[in-house]
Amino acid sequence: MKKKLLYASFLFILLFQTAVVAQLPENEKSALIDLYNATNGDSWTTQWNLKSPADQWYGVDIINNHVVGLNLYKNNLVGTIPASIKNLKNLEVLDLAFNSLEGDLPAEIADLSQLKVVKLEMNGLKGKLPANFTAMEDLEELILFDNKLEGNIPAGIAEAKSLKILDLSNNYFNGNLPATVAELTNLTNFSVAGNKLEGEINFSFDRMKDLSELMLSFNNFRGKAPQGIQKLKDLQFVQLQGNGFSSFDSLQDMQSIDLVAFDTDDLHLNLKYKELHEIDTRMANNKFEDVEE
Repeated sequence: MKKKLLYASFLFILLFQTAVVAQLPENEKSALIDLYNATNGDSWTTQWNLKSPADQWYGVDIINNHVVGLNLYKNNLVGTIPASIKNLKNLEVLDLAFNSLEGDLPAEIADLSQLKVVKLEMNGLKGKLPANFTAMEDLEELILFDNKLEGNIPAGIAEAKSLKILDLSNNYFNGNLPATVAELTNLTNFSVAGNKLEGEINFSFDRMKDLSELMLSFNNFRGKAPQGIQKLKDLQFVQLQGNGFSSFDSLQDMQSIDLVAFDTDDLHLNLKYKELHEIDTRMANNKFEDVEE
């Protein structure tokens, strides 16, 4: 009798789980299949068996019958990100980094209001950033370094008020750095190094109390070095070299307690902080990225 009850319980649980999986909305499942087909899924390092339930597909996280995570880092995705990704309304984490994606960055990503993490670095994505980030109030990480993105950095990026990590380095962004960046007061890491940005930076960084990494190097900035940097006590990495800054007077009294790298085009200033913080010059000249091995 007990064996029959146990078997019946097991069968009920199995059927219940199957029913739950089956409740994944069809438009979400279709969006996943679109991504698989658009990125040459049959050649992925770890492929999906499209005949099996979606919760068994590699890198797909499902909670309460909705896709909340896509983690396909370094999985040999080759192709484009389809616009149907907009149907993953509950997506919180999108990690397609270190693949061979190309084509335009889909503007539809900016409509995914639950997103907290977007990692698309080390691909070949082109196009521009979305102009409107109003729906992305919960976004904490936007990491797009080493792509082929271009155009202006939109003033609307400040609408993503929860951003902690914003890395747009090594792309082709041009124009001025919008003053609205000053409103991103939760930033810990900010990098736009290796772009074609230009003009003066006429806002202060002093409200970014938690900033530990500031990378503005190798652009075409001019005028005085930005204000407020000297007040940031948690700064560890500062790289401003390779620009046309005419003065670094605001950086004469850095209040950071633990500088690890400090680079400007003022060699005397670099030497001052190298000695004060015992900075290893070889380390200071490296390019710091959040790169997984």
